[in-house]
Amino acid sequence: MTAGLRLRPGYLDRGAQETVLAALRGVMRAAPIYTPRMPNSGKPMSVRMTNCGPLGWVTDERGYRYQASHPVTGAPWPPIPDILLEAWRDLAPYPHLPEACLVNVYGPDARMGLHQDRDEEDLSAPVVSLSLGDTCLFRVGGQKRNDPTHSFRLASGDAVVLGGAARLAFHGVDRIMPGTSTLLPEGGRINVTLRRVTRAG
Repeated sequence: MTAGLRLRPGYLDRGAQETVLAALRGVMRAAPIYTPRMPNSGKPMSVRMTNCGPLGWVTDERGYRYQASHPVTGAPWPPIPDILLEAWRDLAPYPHLPEACLVNVYGPDARMGLHQDRDEEDLSAPVVSLSLGDTCLFRVGGQKRNDPTHSFRLASGDAVVLGGAARLAFHGVDRIMPGTSTLLPEGGRINVTLRRVTRAG
């Protein structure tokens, strides 16, 4: 396992998963999910997304960045639900609250290529990830794209913390395993990542 990566299998029990899902449905009503596009090429990503919190991570032809408003509606992002802030307090060895919660929505054929989370100013804060719905095959490597990788499954309710040496580890989602969870009636997977963006103080 990559140093600094912590896996908490079954961190959210079924009741907690349903509570988080209900909160995310509220987020999606206020900030509808949309299809982001890759920088430069403008190619649509296979994953749809939205955000909550003071800042949201977006990508389009102009590049990767954080901004305070939804790129389609122009409305401010809704606040991060309390149950997700509680998870951050429990999982993140960091004294300040997250400023961004990226919500990725995976259909059965969606995937996420290897990438680093490095658009934040404060890289001492970890990234906290929670999985809902169908199991995915998660791949993680080192701080260079060509470093060796290993893969493991993330099931509904699992939590992952990328901190320390793993904070800039390349990681991605190779595939979704349809039918492995009954949480989402429509199938697929929802992943939330909680992030601190700016340096406190």
